[in-house]
Amino acid sequence: MSGKIGINYGRQGDNLPSPYESIQIMTSMKVGQIKLNDSDPEILTLLSGTKIHVAVTVPNDDIIRIGSNETSAEQWVRNSFIPHYPNTLIRFVLVGNGVLNSDLDGDRMALYDSLLPAMRGIKNSLNAHGIRNVKVTTTLAMDVLQTSFPPSNGTFRSDISGTVMPRVLKFLNGTKSVLFLDIYPYFAWSANPTNISLDFALLRGNLTQTDPGSGLVYTNLLDQMLDSVTFAIEKLGFHNIRLAISGTGWPSAGDIDQIGANIYNAATYNRNLVRKMTLKPLPGTPKSPGVIVPTFISSLYDESRKIGPETERHWGLLHANGTPVYEIDLTGSRNMSDYSPLPPPENNQRYKGKVWCEVAPWVNEVSLPSALSSVCSTDNQTCAALAPGGECYEPVSVVWHASYAFSSYWAKYRSQGAICSFNGLARETTVDPSKFSMNETE
Repeated sequence: MSGKIGINYGRQGDNLPSPYESIQIMTSMKVGQIKLNDSDPEILTLLSGTKIHVAVTVPNDDIIRIGSNETSAEQWVRNSFIPHYPNTLIRFVLVGNGVLNSDLDGDRMALYDSLLPAMRGIKNSLNAHGIRNVKVTTTLAMDVLQTSFPPSNGTFRSDISGTVMPRVLKFLNGTKSVLFLDIYPYFAWSANPTNISLDFALLRGNLTQTDPGSGLVYTNLLDQMLDSVTFAIEKLGFHNIRLAISGTGWPSAGDIDQIGANIYNAATYNRNLVRKMTLKPLPGTPKSPGVIVPTFISSLYDESRKIGPETERHWGLLHANGTPVYEIDLTGSRNMSDYSPLPPPENNQRYKGKVWCEVAPWVNEVSLPSALSSVCSTDNQTCAALAPGGECYEPVSVVWHASYAFSSYWAKYRSQGAICSFNGLARETTVDPSKFSMNETE
């Protein structure tokens, strides 16, 4: 397996460089591996003849069909894989992304039941074509664990630990494959910044923690997260399954109340990550010293069409126009002191002021009536004040009404996980939107 740093090449953005331009950019950045969220034929064709290793993905929506019979798996291999191999160096086929996530929408049990048949069907088809050096696996998130701290307590969730998880691990063990994991120390730290040191999350290596169960000493949160999965795997009886990082990184910007999402932290984390993963001899982790951990940084670009909190649109090493968000050398050969100074972080402490939710200024008003109707129908009380004659009815403006509804709904359900996004129509603000409405009515 390659120890060169990889990149997630996501394309959920507006006006991104073309695939041809993107591959030229990644080549100039000395990207060693690329992970795709699909098996796009144009991109795979453009990668033909390069030395870049590739991981392709079977989308979740295709798993049930491919897992239903060997013919469907063979069809996928013939259509999506064979035309590009071996001229394109496809090394991994990732069947699904987060199929075992706890918050997965849709028919979860049908996906659980189809995951292993789909993996096995694709592997059997590759074998039938004489292709044996391509690893078939899947991608999991950290929420497959029920407990993760300290690492030696790592345990899979009870709903998967006795069913689908042992079957997947048995397949990986039997085919000498690798388990891919999305591991984001940012989320663990930002959810608990009081008890987790920022330096520990940023891989600075200036702090240590000893696992009381194993006696292993840790210098960073990433190693703890990796090893918690290894301990969970061993509890199910498997001792030789390797791990890969399918996605990791740090957001360079976020919402007002999203702590620590800034360029300084993003550059620090990713630079330290590259240094760690390219060290010679390989450090591995305290539990698995000296092993290669294939690592893919998320992501190549900031992707404007991703939904969710503002951080979702700011994981890129590059802006949407292809210019760097910050300097980074993916080979690991550049000294930290050789980089230009970074802008100082200004949000490493929680924002303690008031925050409202409003219609984003770049939104086309045509898209607001349906969103307003949806919010108001979800909770009647949210929009009671917007009724004719209500205290917030005036000014009669769809922008004002939507801002009021968004902010009212968000304030009510924020503690339950609601975010100020509304499919990209809203943003957070420190200015009370009602003050603008009062000015308009005067």
